[in-house]
Amino acid sequence: MADELPRRGLGRGLDALFGDDYASDAARLDAVRASKAVPIESLTPGPYQPRRRFDDETLAQLAESIARHGLLQPILVRRHRDDPQRYEIVAGERRWRAAQLARLHEVPVVVRDMDDHDTLEVALVENIQRQDLSPLEEADGYRRLIEEFAYTQEALAKALGRSRSHIANTLRLLGLPEPVKKLVDDGRLSAGHARALLGAADPVAMAEQAVARGLTVRDIEKLAARKPKPAAAAPAAPAARDPNIVALERQISDVLGLKVSIIGTTHGHLAVEYRNLDQLDMVINRLTARK
Repeated sequence: MADELPRRGLGRGLDALFGDDYASDAARLDAVRASKAVPIESLTPGPYQPRRRFDDETLAQLAESIARHGLLQPILVRRHRDDPQRYEIVAGERRWRAAQLARLHEVPVVVRDMDDHDTLEVALVENIQRQDLSPLEEADGYRRLIEEFAYTQEALAKALGRSRSHIANTLRLLGLPEPVKKLVDDGRLSAGHARALLGAADPVAMAEQAVARGLTVRDIEKLAARKPKPAAAAPAAPAARDPNIVALERQISDVLGLKVSIIGTTHGHLAVEYRNLDQLDMVINRLTARK
């Protein structure tokens, strides 16, 4: 159960599987000697690989190193559930891809009997330890451990040697809009930028602004903290007018030949619009004329 963590190997990555001194070069060579070589085409990427993106340039550099010195670190695999002659990569997909570029025919592997739970744990921990994951890949790995294997955030934090706040803040990145996620995956925005955008009223617009202007995390935090000015209230719709008043206005206008406005009902005022003194004289004469 997740509450019984830490489990064997979680939080220690490949050291727990290959030995406590696996980080040393000598131990790595010993692991290679203890491994077995299998055809490179018999390996297939596993479904629990948290990495989604592999940089072509760094893969080419690794392939050049492998071509010169060989693959000095075995690939951790488990047997394919549907084909016993094939293997599913648990940790080391990047090295496997580079080995293909280096035109290796065989690669050293260490075969372990691992269930899906352990496979995802090891793949996630190994990538986190090597800092190979983007913030969103790390967040998605945490999400899968929580949703598929019933981890709590607290248990996951203890198991991975992370703070609970780090787990929670990383998971929150999954709620960002897709355009912002793409900028993070492309490396144009950092995890700090992305976390600051979570409080923005329009994270997409602010993300684009951050990239265009080279804003710092602090800049985004300040902008996100500003409350937008309330929109001006729409003018109230005019009240419906008394049709009798409207008809009277039209009647007087027809008599005078000028625009007439009547304001009010039981009391108010009458306005006659004139454009020159001749029109004013005409109105006065009509109002003062005696029958």
